[in-house]
Amino acid sequence: MAQSVISISTRGQGLYEFTREVEGFVKQGNADTGLLTVFVRHTSCSLIIQENADPDVRHDLKEFFHRMVPPSDSSDMRWMRHTAEGPDDMPAHIKAALTAVSIGIPVVGGRLALGTWQGIYLFEHRQSPHRREIVLHLSA
Repeated sequence: MAQSVISISTRGQGLYEFTREVEGFVKQGNADTGLLTVFVRHTSCSLIIQENADPDVRHDLKEFFHRMVPPSDSSDMRWMRHTAEGPDDMPAHIKAALTAVSIGIPVVGGRLALGTWQGIYLFEHRQSPHRREIVLHLSA
């Protein structure tokens, strides 16, 4: 069993890949088989496994979520009550609720069992920069 916390500094909304950092952690854990749990310690960002080959995928995902849950100052979103932290805050909580704050990834042969084009991303839902903490836990 191994555990670590990594930090990711964001520059605003978008997807931030951190697959290499996770692969390094798993390699240091020396587990041939096991389960890696990845958990983000925040409520206005989330985690996803997504294609890491074409940057258009990241752009389109960001645009889709923006259209699905626009800022609270948009005319059709004025019903939102939680607005004290800005027009992107409650939409960020909704986006995080629609995705995941924790994911499990099998470890097989000492490596993450990700597909060829899969990467692990922090999905930042806030406009301003943040420092996000992610807990990695490897159970063998």
